[in-house]
Amino acid sequence: MKILYPFFVTVFVSAFLFSCTKNKTLGKDVIDPSSYLNGVTVDTFDLITYTIAEDSSITDNASNVVLGSYIDPKFGEFDASFYSQVRLGGLSPDFGNPSSIKIDSFVLALKYVGYYGDLSAQTFEVYELDDTLNLNSTYYSFTTKNVKSTNWVPSGKGTISPKPLTKTVIGDDTVDAQLRIPLDTNIARNFIEEATSGSSTFTSNDDFLNYFKGIKVKTNNLSQSTGQGAIFYFNITDAASKMTIYFTQGNAQKTFDFVINSDCADFTNVQISNSGKPIDLVLQDSTKGLTEFYAQAFKHRAIVKIKNIENLPKNLVIHRADLTLPVQYQTGYRYKPGSSVSIATKLKSTDVNYTSLGILGEFNEAKKYFSINLRTYVQALVNKEIENNGVVVSPRFFINSSERIIFNGKNTTNKTKPKLILTYTTY
Repeated sequence: MKILYPFFVTVFVSAFLFSCTKNKTLGKDVIDPSSYLNGVTVDTFDLITYTIAEDSSITDNASNVVLGSYIDPKFGEFDASFYSQVRLGGLSPDFGNPSSIKIDSFVLALKYVGYYGDLSAQTFEVYELDDTLNLNSTYYSFTTKNVKSTNWVPSGKGTISPKPLTKTVIGDDTVDAQLRIPLDTNIARNFIEEATSGSSTFTSNDDFLNYFKGIKVKTNNLSQSTGQGAIFYFNITDAASKMTIYFTQGNAQKTFDFVINSDCADFTNVQISNSGKPIDLVLQDSTKGLTEFYAQAFKHRAIVKIKNIENLPKNLVIHRADLTLPVQYQTGYRYKPGSSVSIATKLKSTDVNYTSLGILGEFNEAKKYFSINLRTYVQALVNKEIENNGVVVSPRFFINSSERIIFNGKNTTNKTKPKLILTYTTY
């Protein structure tokens, strides 16, 4: 057996290459003809595709938080809330005599940076934290913190139709789009009375954080149906994102801000329920991923494994390795793929974490596929520098979006299938 084994490998690899080798114009519907090289082109690799679920994703202090809920026919329920500290907009504010103050309104403003889904109304709620947050702590998508029982949003005021594409008018000013959630004015008065009580609460942010630990913002959308809802993206450290007390004192209209800045700890909590949905079937039986497979922010990653590619001979120089992953998406549908995906792998099967390949797959809107250049990855496989554990394909904004993607597998009944086109020369 030891004597025959090298010969067997040589015969197998030769047969493999012969069966896969085609004229170098093959795949011209995918590769730009100007990119062809004088080499051998192969496009008959067997691609094994499936989906895995993450146990946890770190979500603290991302570039934006996500908030809202939707019910996806393929992926199930997605429900996002966020927690954040709040700091003083100014130390030792002079409110004068609080009995002379009329509270006009109290508002939580959140600056939009995007959304995913439809713009039907959602019901927003705000709660005071009963647990502390720490900027140096790690928080995950499953992390929760205790909150006090009172919803700060007055009854009947929390149901809002978000308008992330429309400028917001505040008094005489027109500003970038904001979600403005009305809060109970009695809580605003409590803050003012605390500030004028003689305590040190409003003299430093450390004292204030001991008094007020922060907020949780969530939605409560019990009547949503399949295909309805959205997730909204907010830059809460932008100057426009803040809690503001609007009040009148004498004949003067005044404001006081509570800000959310880079010194504030924050994180997003996401609850995903996909029991009985198509994605759940693939998670339970990976072979079903050969028909269609999935990726979804915060939770699910797509795996694409190139079967037997590690058996290619080592004397190859890989010029191109173009992976195309067609998706199921109709133009105009509310749940569209993002513009790009990130690519990673496990260098060894025993690795716990993924290693980024430093490349992105770009979405081709016209042809409805992601195009990924795997040249350096395949060359490393050929050189036996890494193991063939497949590539991990994820929405690029994995911890601060709600994007999801449905990929065609090789057994799809749809017209286009995933394909790897390899161009190489030997030496």
